Amino acid sequence: MDAATPRASPRTKDPERTRADILAVAREEFSAFGLSGARVDAIAERTRTSKRMIYYYFGSKEGLYLAVLEKAYADIRQVEADLDLGNLAPAEAIRRLVEFTFEYDEAHPDFIRLVTIENIHRAEHLSGSETIRGLNLGVIQTITDIIARGQADGCFRADVDPLDVHMMISALCFFRVSNRHTFGAIFSVDLDAPALRARHKRMIGDAVLGMLAIR
Repeated sequence: MDAATPRASPRTKDPERTRADILAVAREEFSAFGLSGARVDAIAERTRTSKRMIYYYFGSKEGLYLAVLEKAYADIRQVEADLDLGNLAPAEAIRRLVEFTFEYDEAHPDFIRLVTIENIHRAEHLSGSETIRGLNLGVIQTITDIIARGQADGCFRADVDPLDVHMMISALCFFRVSNRHTFGAIFSVDLDAPALRARHKRMIGDAVLGMLAIR
């Protein structure tokens, strides 16, 4: 047997499950400790595989990290695609997209940490991924279609860039999670308080729709 080929075991007889398990644990490891601090040995131990097995599937620690990023973006884009926004009125579709993004970010702080970590690395790994680029073009097309319908209905202004809308939604929802501890400590506010959380979700929707509205 080639030295690079892992020995068969009960864990390797289902390679897709093994790969999925490694990605799930690696996501936790990378989001908690970053690329530099994460340990492949720890991921191997928690998944009852081996370091060699992980390298067999992903090539390297950096390859595993990129695969985690790709899976993280694929997850949010898949759920987003299932929202069926095309059957909602334009303003309702925008608000639904805002509410989804808000709830998803709040429920997946590990995703927020992964994106923050990759920004620390200046998108060094993400920028080489055609997979991530392709996945994220989908949400821009979704917003483009919603805006076009709103413009046709006379409720959205003509001079709006779908990428600006995506950035505004992402930025406001992202900030509440990425900065919740520092913001909360500085201003003595609990961003997890239900009333404040509901108010912010409504506020972000109002802000985005306000930017789209004809003046």
